[in-house]
This record gives sequence, C-alpha cells and structure tokens, in this order.
Amino acid sequence: MRMEQNWYLIFAYALGISFMVSIVLTALVRRLALRWNVLDYPGERKVHQTPVPLMGGVAIFATFYSVILAHLLILVPARQLGDYWLEANILSFLGANVRLKLTGIFVGGAVVFALGVVDDLRALRPELKLAGQIVAALILVFSGIRLDLFIPNMWLASLITLGWVVMMTNAMNLLDNMDGLSGGVSIIAALSFFLCLWPHGDAFVCVLLMVFAGSVAGFLYHNLSPARIFMGDAGAMFCGYILATVAVLGTFHTEATPSRAAVAAPLLALSVPIFDTLSVMYIRWRNGQSILKGDKRHFSHRLVDLGMSRRQAVEFIFLVAGVTGLGAALLPQVGVTGTTIILTQTVGIFLLIVLLMNAGNRPGGANG
Repeated sequence: MRMEQNWYLIFAYALGISFMVSIVLTALVRRLALRWNVLDYPGERKVHQTPVPLMGGVAIFATFYSVILAHLLILVPARQLGDYWLEANILSFLGANVRLKLTGIFVGGAVVFALGVVDDLRALRPELKLAGQIVAALILVFSGIRLDLFIPNMWLASLITLGWVVMMTNAMNLLDNMDGLSGGVSIIAALSFFLCLWPHGDAFVCVLLMVFAGSVAGFLYHNLSPARIFMGDAGAMFCGYILATVAVLGTFHTEATPSRAAVAAPLLALSVPIFDTLSVMYIRWRNGQSILKGDKRHFSHRLVDLGMSRRQAVEFIFLVAGVTGLGAALLPQVGVTGTTIILTQTVGIFLLIVLLMNAGNRPGGANG
C-alpha cells in the first residue's frame, strides 16, 4: 500500500511539473511566433477569422522531452552507485534492449515533430508527409517495439504496428481543426490509457502518460476557445505518435485479465480520432474526391452544420471521448459479458452520432 502511495505521488509530480513547464514554454513560443510572423492565416478550410500564432507543438514537444530526459539522467549516477532499483522498477517494462527501445521512441518522435515543423512552415505535399511518418514508424519498429501480442509472425506484427502508428499520427492531425479539440482529446485519451495500465503495474508508461498529459494541458490552457496559439501539425502529429506508441507499449492483457478483448482498449480510448478519420475518408470517397484532400467535413464541422456552436461541438466531442475512454478503462477489469456490453455500447454511441448527422442532412433537418 505504501509503495502504491509513493507511485501516486510520482504521477502527480510528473503531471504537475510538466503542466507548469508547458504553460511557461507555450507563452514563450507564442511571443516568438508573433515576433517571427509564424502565423496561421484564415483560409477556405479554416474556421478562425484572424491570424493566430502557430508552433504550439514546439512547447508540447520541448516540455515532454526535457522533463523525461532530465529525469532519466537520474539513472546514471544511481547506477554508478550500484542502486539498480530505479532501473529494475522503471525501465523493466521495455524488456531486453532497453536503450535501443528508448532511443527508438525518442528518435521516432523527433522525426515526426521535425516533419510537422517543416509542414507548418512551408506546407508539404501529403505524399511527403506520409513518407516521413512511415520513416518514424519504421524507427519504432526496428528498435524492437511492435504489436506482438497474439501475433506469432514478427513481420505481420511489424506491418500492423507500422500501419497503426501512421494511422494515429494522421488521425490526431486531422482532428486538429477547432480550438482545443486535438489537445483535449489527447489528454482524455492519455488519462484513459493511464486507468487501463496502472493496475497492471506499467509504472514507467504511466509516468510517460502523465508527462504527456501535463505537456498538452499546459498548451491547452492557451489553446481553448478563443485560442491564443495553435499546436500546428508539429504538435498534432506528435500527439498521435505518442498515443500510438503507448498503445503498443502498454500491457492491456495479462494472465489475470478476464478477457482477451482487453487488447481493444486502445481502440476505444482513441475511438474519436479513428471515427473522425474513417468517416471523413468515406465521405470523400463517396463523393469521388481524393481521400488526402482537406475539407470541412470532419466530425466537428458536421456538428456545427447541425446547429452547434464551435465551442459546443468541441465540448460534445470531449464528452464522447470521455465516455468511450471510460469504457476502455473498464475493459481490462471485466469478463466476456462485460466486454461485450462495453464494445456494443461504444458502437451504439457512434451509430447514434451517424443517425443524428444523417437526419440533420435530410430536407427539413438542421441543414434544410
């Protein structure tokens, strides 16, 4: 019990220190963006009416890396003194080749972030962005991090991991279309992951999640409507990459887990960006348009078309993300019957949303 209390103090510290650092860094980045004229200007696919400072993702990235790396340095003198407790209890979740896997996580994240920065500054072609995302995911896979649970074939596991990381990197980027939306959903997903993983003792992954949540929360303080700064592609893609990586690292199924379906917890925790991506791709395909071409048909845009204000649309999506995230947190705790109920309930939530949107698009509906 005492050890568990100590971990909760560590989690609270990780969240708090990251939040405070991020608030300060975001304010600093905003000033620099204004000075250097790094702004997001209104456009056809934009909902804001005046230029807004960009590069909030720099603050998220810098906070996450500085807090994690600074505290990992503690392991160096601890090991020289012969104290292996920290390494055994903090890094053991990575298994063999700890340094290689940590290097893969941080180098892959840096690649995604750098790609996003370049895209924010000069608007890369979708094909180049996709190629860069694949490179980042390959770095992760080659470092030994892959979805190998219930998948005996290493190449198949690597391919699934590659597709998953690229999909979520893009999904969070696509979701970043209204003030506070991508940041808020990222925090909700991170907290859902935390509730899923902590009972299994994935301590270091939980610390990563708290640092990530604090890093995004400090930015979100400046990004909620009316936004004073945007995270840009650099921040949105980095958020997607980290959440996808945690989904691969986390232990969602153990011998004590009542049902194997607990491995679906990441899908529920990230169901909102997944739904947004798949639904907008379907709409574009149905209309004979390129699925890579940007538009204003995302989840949030369609809610606004139904009559909601932009703030109400964001709050509605937060609510959906929270409800489905709670379902994800329960999956590792329930048996087959409970799992079936949770999964059915989640599918039902999104079917109700689809029915709501279809009704609003009919003559005489919200758009009629």
